[in-house]
Amino acid sequence: MQKTTHNSTDLQKFIEKFEPNKFKMLARGIEIRGNNDLHRSITFAKELIERMKLKLTVQHSAEMALYGGFEVVYA
Repeated sequence: MQKTTHNSTDLQKFIEKFEPNKFKMLARGIEIRGNNDLHRSITFAKELIERMKLKLTVQHSAEMALYGGFEVVYA
């Protein structure tokens, strides 16, 4: 149970720092949508996760790229 709380805290910290315009809550994390510069957003998200030592990962696919989206999920 404590691990879930820590992950939720990590996700909340990420949202506060990344400040996504549009995102959708998922059971396993969040989906961030509507990025004009997808590459830059994904790179920034990965750097932020690493710098803050959060237990999160970035996932993306070609399908998500069509609408400028990617996911930040629990590691």
